[in-house]
Amino acid sequence: MLEVEGLHAHYGRAHILQGVTLSAAQGEVVALLGRNGAGKSTTMKAIMGLVRPTGGRVRFQGQDVTGREPFEIARQGLGYVPEERRIFTELTVMENLDVGRQPPRAGLAPWTPERVFALFPSLGAMRARPGGRMSGGEQQMLTIARTLMGNPRLILLDEPSEGLAPVIVERMAAAILELKREGITVLLSEQNLHFARLVSDRACVLEKGAIRWEGTLAALMEAEEVRAQYLSV
Repeated sequence: MLEVEGLHAHYGRAHILQGVTLSAAQGEVVALLGRNGAGKSTTMKAIMGLVRPTGGRVRFQGQDVTGREPFEIARQGLGYVPEERRIFTELTVMENLDVGRQPPRAGLAPWTPERVFALFPSLGAMRARPGGRMSGGEQQMLTIARTLMGNPRLILLDEPSEGLAPVIVERMAAAILELKREGITVLLSEQNLHFARLVSDRACVLEKGAIRWEGTLAALMEAEEVRAQYLSV
Protein backbone atom coordinates (compact mmCIF):
# COMPACT_ATOMS: atom_id res chain seq x y z
CA MET A 1 0.00 0.00 0.00
CA LEU A 2 2.81 2.44 0.89
CA GLU A 3 6.51 2.32 -0.05
CA VAL A 4 8.92 5.03 1.05
CA GLU A 5 12.45 4.66 -0.30
CA GLY A 6 15.48 6.78 0.63
CA LEU A 7 13.40 9.85 1.50
CA HIS A 8 15.26 13.12 2.12
CA ALA A 9 13.82 16.48 3.15
CA HIS A 10 15.20 19.85 4.18
CA TYR A 11 13.95 22.89 6.04
CA GLY A 12 16.15 25.56 4.50
CA ARG A 13 19.70 24.32 5.02
CA ALA A 14 18.69 21.88 7.76
CA HIS A 15 18.78 18.30 6.48
CA ILE A 16 15.85 16.78 8.42
CA LEU A 17 15.15 13.44 6.71
CA GLN A 18 18.21 11.46 5.75
CA GLY A 19 17.16 8.49 3.66
CA VAL A 20 13.99 7.24 5.38
CA THR A 21 12.86 3.87 4.03
CA LEU A 22 9.69 2.12 5.25
CA SER A 23 6.62 0.30 3.98
CA ALA A 24 3.09 -0.60 5.04
CA ALA A 25 0.84 -3.33 3.65
CA GLN A 26 -2.94 -3.19 3.31
CA GLY A 27 -4.64 -3.43 6.71
CA GLU A 28 -1.36 -3.08 8.58
CA VAL A 29 -0.74 -0.61 11.41
CA VAL A 30 2.88 0.58 11.41
CA ALA A 31 4.17 2.78 14.24
CA LEU A 32 6.81 5.41 13.53
CA LEU A 33 8.49 5.85 16.91
CA GLY A 34 11.07 8.32 18.13
CA ARG A 35 11.78 11.22 20.42
CA ASN A 36 10.75 14.81 19.76
CA GLY A 37 12.70 16.14 16.79
CA ALA A 38 13.49 12.69 15.35
CA GLY A 39 11.69 13.53 12.09
CA LYS A 40 8.38 11.68 12.53
CA SER A 41 6.08 14.57 11.59
CA THR A 42 8.34 15.62 8.72
CA THR A 43 8.22 12.07 7.36
CA MET A 44 4.42 12.19 7.29
CA LYS A 45 4.34 15.66 5.75
CA ALA A 46 6.81 14.56 3.06
CA ILE A 47 4.66 11.51 2.26
CA MET A 48 1.57 13.74 2.04
CA GLY A 49 3.28 16.36 -0.12
CA LEU A 50 3.14 19.09 2.53
CA VAL A 51 6.95 19.10 2.62
CA ARG A 52 8.59 18.65 -0.77
CA PRO A 53 11.12 15.77 -0.68
CA THR A 54 14.63 16.60 -1.84
CA GLY A 55 15.45 12.97 -2.61
CA GLY A 56 13.94 9.50 -2.62
CA ARG A 57 10.56 8.12 -3.68
CA VAL A 58 7.06 7.74 -2.23
CA ARG A 59 4.79 5.15 -3.83
CA PHE A 60 1.13 4.81 -2.85
CA GLN A 61 -0.77 1.81 -4.26
CA GLY A 62 2.12 1.30 -6.65
CA GLN A 63 2.00 4.84 -8.07
CA ASP A 64 4.81 7.33 -7.63
CA VAL A 65 3.36 10.34 -5.76
CA THR A 66 6.70 11.97 -4.89
CA GLY A 67 6.42 15.74 -4.92
CA ARG A 68 2.77 15.82 -6.01
CA GLU A 69 0.38 18.35 -4.52
CA PRO A 70 -1.34 17.31 -1.26
CA PHE A 71 -4.83 17.56 -2.76
CA GLU A 72 -3.82 15.23 -5.59
CA ILE A 73 -2.45 12.66 -3.11
CA ALA A 74 -5.60 12.96 -0.97
CA ARG A 75 -7.81 12.31 -3.99
CA GLN A 76 -5.98 9.01 -4.54
CA GLY A 77 -7.11 7.85 -1.09
CA LEU A 78 -4.39 8.89 1.32
CA GLY A 79 -5.74 10.60 4.45
CA TYR A 80 -3.76 12.76 6.86
CA VAL A 81 -4.57 13.59 10.49
CA PRO A 82 -2.16 16.34 11.57
CA GLU A 83 -0.79 16.68 15.08
CA GLU A 84 -2.36 20.15 15.32
CA ARG A 85 -5.83 18.70 14.44
CA ARG A 86 -6.78 21.81 12.43
CA ILE A 87 -10.52 21.45 12.67
CA PHE A 88 -12.70 24.37 11.59
CA THR A 89 -13.59 25.87 14.96
CA GLU A 90 -16.52 27.97 13.67
CA LEU A 91 -18.12 25.00 11.89
CA THR A 92 -20.27 22.37 13.58
CA VAL A 93 -19.38 18.70 13.79
CA MET A 94 -21.59 17.93 10.80
CA GLU A 95 -20.15 20.81 8.79
CA ASN A 96 -16.60 19.66 9.55
CA LEU A 97 -17.53 16.19 8.30
CA ASP A 98 -19.05 17.63 5.12
CA VAL A 99 -15.77 19.44 4.38
CA GLY A 100 -13.95 16.08 4.29
CA ARG A 101 -16.32 14.28 1.92
CA GLN A 102 -14.90 12.49 -1.11
CA PRO A 103 -16.57 10.00 -3.48
CA PRO A 104 -16.70 6.30 -2.53
CA ARG A 105 -13.80 4.09 -3.60
CA ALA A 106 -14.04 0.69 -5.24
CA GLY A 107 -13.85 -2.16 -2.76
CA LEU A 108 -14.41 0.04 0.32
CA ALA A 109 -17.67 0.58 2.18
CA PRO A 110 -18.23 4.36 2.02
CA TRP A 111 -17.92 6.32 5.25
CA THR A 112 -21.03 8.25 6.26
CA PRO A 113 -21.79 10.38 9.33
CA GLU A 114 -23.67 7.42 10.79
CA ARG A 115 -20.63 5.18 10.44
CA VAL A 116 -18.23 7.65 12.03
CA PHE A 117 -20.71 8.25 14.87
CA ALA A 118 -20.77 4.48 15.45
CA LEU A 119 -16.96 4.63 15.68
CA PHE A 120 -17.00 7.74 17.91
CA PRO A 121 -20.40 7.75 19.70
CA SER A 122 -19.67 10.96 21.64
CA LEU A 123 -19.53 12.90 18.35
CA GLY A 124 -23.04 11.77 17.49
CA ALA A 125 -24.35 13.55 20.60
CA MET A 126 -22.88 16.89 19.52
CA ARG A 127 -23.65 17.11 15.81
CA ALA A 128 -24.56 20.80 15.96
CA ARG A 129 -21.72 21.83 18.30
CA PRO A 130 -19.03 24.14 16.88
CA GLY A 131 -15.55 22.62 16.81
CA GLY A 132 -14.20 25.41 19.00
CA ARG A 133 -16.47 24.34 21.86
CA MET A 134 -15.11 20.79 22.03
CA SER A 135 -12.45 19.28 24.28
CA GLY A 136 -9.06 18.26 22.92
CA GLY A 137 -10.07 14.60 22.84
CA GLU A 138 -13.34 15.38 21.05
CA GLN A 139 -11.46 17.50 18.51
CA GLN A 140 -9.04 14.63 17.89
CA MET A 141 -11.96 12.28 17.24
CA LEU A 142 -13.51 14.84 14.90
CA THR A 143 -10.26 15.21 12.96
CA ILE A 144 -10.08 11.46 12.39
CA ALA A 145 -13.79 11.32 11.54
CA ARG A 146 -13.39 14.14 8.99
CA THR A 147 -10.48 12.28 7.39
CA LEU A 148 -12.55 9.10 7.18
CA MET A 149 -15.24 10.99 5.26
CA GLY A 150 -12.67 11.11 2.44
CA ASN A 151 -12.87 7.30 2.22
CA PRO A 152 -9.10 6.79 2.55
CA ARG A 153 -7.29 3.52 1.92
CA LEU A 154 -4.39 4.66 4.13
CA ILE A 155 -4.33 7.13 7.03
CA LEU A 156 -1.31 9.01 8.36
CA LEU A 157 -1.96 9.62 12.08
CA ASP A 158 0.42 12.12 13.67
CA GLU A 159 0.65 11.79 17.48
CA PRO A 160 -3.03 10.85 18.01
CA SER A 161 -2.64 10.15 21.76
CA GLU A 162 -0.71 13.30 22.67
CA GLY A 163 -2.24 15.28 25.52
CA LEU A 164 -5.33 13.09 25.82
CA ALA A 165 -6.85 11.63 28.97
CA PRO A 166 -6.32 7.86 29.43
CA VAL A 167 -9.99 7.04 28.75
CA ILE A 168 -9.83 8.94 25.43
CA VAL A 169 -6.57 7.19 24.53
CA GLU A 170 -8.35 3.84 25.01
CA ARG A 171 -11.16 4.95 22.70
CA MET A 172 -8.62 6.07 20.14
CA ALA A 173 -6.89 2.67 20.28
CA ALA A 174 -10.22 0.88 19.80
CA ALA A 175 -11.00 3.09 16.80
CA ILE A 176 -7.63 2.33 15.14
CA LEU A 177 -8.16 -1.40 15.63
CA GLU A 178 -11.59 -1.06 14.03
CA LEU A 179 -10.03 0.70 11.03
CA LYS A 180 -7.56 -2.16 10.76
CA ARG A 181 -10.45 -4.63 10.68
CA GLU A 182 -11.95 -2.56 7.85
CA GLY A 183 -8.73 -3.15 5.87
CA ILE A 184 -7.49 0.44 6.19
CA THR A 185 -3.72 0.87 6.46
CA VAL A 186 -2.45 3.15 9.23
CA LEU A 187 0.97 4.79 9.58
CA LEU A 188 1.08 6.05 13.14
CA SER A 189 3.55 8.59 14.54
CA GLU A 190 3.90 8.15 18.31
CA GLN A 191 6.04 8.77 21.35
CA ASN A 192 3.72 6.75 23.58
CA LEU A 193 5.12 3.21 23.38
CA HIS A 194 2.21 1.79 25.39
CA PHE A 195 -0.28 3.18 22.88
CA ALA A 196 1.76 1.86 19.96
CA ARG A 197 1.79 -1.61 21.53
CA LEU A 198 -2.01 -1.60 21.72
CA VAL A 199 -2.58 -1.06 18.01
CA SER A 200 0.54 -1.67 15.91
CA ASP A 201 1.83 -4.66 13.98
CA ARG A 202 5.32 -3.29 13.36
CA ALA A 203 7.47 -0.39 14.47
CA CYS A 204 10.07 1.76 12.73
CA VAL A 205 12.33 3.65 15.14
CA LEU A 206 13.47 7.02 13.85
CA GLU A 207 16.42 9.06 15.12
CA LYS A 208 17.97 12.14 13.50
CA GLY A 209 15.97 11.65 10.33
CA ALA A 210 16.86 8.01 9.65
CA ILE A 211 15.35 4.62 10.49
CA ARG A 212 17.57 2.99 13.11
CA TRP A 213 15.53 -0.15 13.85
CA GLU A 214 12.54 -1.98 12.38
CA GLY A 215 10.59 -5.01 13.56
CA THR A 216 7.52 -6.25 15.39
CA LEU A 217 6.32 -4.60 18.59
CA ALA A 218 7.05 -7.85 20.44
CA ALA A 219 10.65 -7.76 19.22
CA LEU A 220 10.96 -4.10 20.20
CA MET A 221 9.80 -4.85 23.74
CA GLU A 222 12.57 -7.43 24.00
CA ALA A 223 15.18 -5.06 22.52
CA GLU A 224 15.96 -3.14 25.71
CA GLU A 225 19.08 -1.54 24.26
CA VAL A 226 17.15 -0.16 21.28
CA ARG A 227 14.50 1.34 23.54
CA ALA A 228 17.11 2.84 25.85
CA GLN A 229 19.14 4.32 22.99
CA TYR A 230 16.34 5.76 20.83
CA LEU A 231 13.13 5.98 22.85
CA SER A 232 13.91 6.67 26.50
CA VAL A 233 13.47 10.24 27.71
